[in-house]
Amino acid sequence: RMETDCNPMELPNNTGFEEDSDSRDFEGTDVKDMRLEAEAVVNDVLFAVSNMFVSKTLPCAEDVAYINVETRERNRYCLELTEAGLRVVAYDFDQTDDRLQTPYHETVYSLLDSLSPAYREVFGNALLQRLEALKRDSQS
Repeated sequence: RMETDCNPMELPNNTGFEEDSDSRDFEGTDVKDMRLEAEAVVNDVLFAVSNMFVSKTLPCAEDVAYINVETRERNRYCLELTEAGLRVVAYDFDQTDDRLQTPYHETVYSLLDSLSPAYREVFGNALLQRLEALKRDSQS
């Protein structure tokens, strides 16, 4: 089985996956999918935290990726992303602590909501602004 790290910068631009969809092997696409899922999670909420990125040192596997997040309160976490959801696996970047038994969250929103009051405030304000813009658009 092929192990890959989580650094998308090291991937060639053309991996052949897109054009040759019939013959791609499922293991490879699963790894790519979990990394893409992690990148999507980061892009969704990056505006509401101090820093967030997919780990480049912890390995991606077909069923797991790791995301580092620093909240606006300056707390650092390493999150594990699996089919079960997201959970905190360490209280620093690029770490995992097997003794840590934290609950899984279905969404990154729910997880960050439980960790960071500042995230909750920033996210709530962004949501309000979006709703007000929609209201303005529908009235014009």
